[in-house]
Amino acid sequence: MPPMREWRSEAAYAYLNDLKPAELAWEFLRRNPNYRRDYHTAVGEAGEEGSEPLIPQWGLRFPDQSGSSGE
Repeated sequence: MPPMREWRSEAAYAYLNDLKPAELAWEFLRRNPNYRRDYHTAVGEAGEEGSEPLIPQWGLRFPDQSGSSGE
């Protein structure tokens, strides 16, 4: 996410043009304050398994739980 001072800069968001639909959706979701609150609540209560309650509420799918994506 670009620094706050650059939020109006077209160049700061140029990377959005190359995103796949799921990646673009993630860009919006991760900025949603309600999702962020729910995520922190779920992870705080359940640790690694915290994402499970988020699936029905936010329509999420987590295809690679193995961590092989290098993140």
